[in-house]
Amino acid sequence: MYAVIKSGGRQYKVTVGQTLEVNRLPVTDGEQVQLDEVLLISDADKAMIGTPVVENAMVLATAVKQGRGEKLIVFRYKSKKRFRHKKGHRQELTILTIDDIVANGKSLVTGEEPKLRAHVSDEGVATSTDADTVAPVDEKE
Repeated sequence: MYAVIKSGGRQYKVTVGQTLEVNRLPVTDGEQVQLDEVLLISDADKAMIGTPVVENAMVLATAVKQGRGEKLIVFRYKSKKRFRHKKGHRQELTILTIDDIVANGKSLVTGEEPKLRAHVSDEGVATSTDADTVAPVDEKE
């Protein structure tokens, strides 16, 4: 079973348990991410193809860490003009581990409802990923 997702203008073919590098996402390490732009889901006996995205489908992933990619050298020159510019670039990346593929409210791995985790950020705010609500944490304790 695999899914094709879109993140950061690129498309990725993912399976459960796979580690994936995508363009930087605004998440913290250990936070669970919902990737809602699922273009295709393929199982052993059927395939769901989106127009452009599959309805009621998502991929759940955990952000492992933030990092940077390999350095790319950008070298521009004009022959016979003594014009040479050398620049380097390292892309900011988020490394994700794919946890689950969900279609129509059910996990394609277990056949049950997906298990979404709540995350407590550094600012003392608990965020719930299943309802996309933010609830303040009592800091007076």
